[in-house]
Amino acid sequence: MEITTQDLGEVVVLYVSGELSRLHVKGQTLHQAVKLQLEQGKRNVLLNLEKVDFIDSFGVGEILASYTSTQNLGGKIKLTQISRKLDFVFMATGLKRVLEVFDSETSALQSFAKR
Repeated sequence: MEITTQDLGEVVVLYVSGELSRLHVKGQTLHQAVKLQLEQGKRNVLLNLEKVDFIDSFGVGEILASYTSTQNLGGKIKLTQISRKLDFVFMATGLKRVLEVFDSETSALQSFAKR
């Protein structure tokens, strides 16, 4: 798993690629990357998962931990461009009832302005 970030002012986008699993963590975890942004004062986080091709229970836990950390600081975390496989996992685990998921990055970014 690799994570790159793009700071867009009010929103920081984390581009995640590879496999969201314990076995494929290179460097920091997703939750650590989100916490770093929160420590820097960012409260609106968008996870672009377009290039994630696999997620296991560790990955689901990382997303939930990121959600909790963001919520605890009054922020918002949203997801965009998830694959059909990830959509199935999110439906099965109930994540789609908790997290906002958008088809496009543009619509996700616009949603942050609609508080």
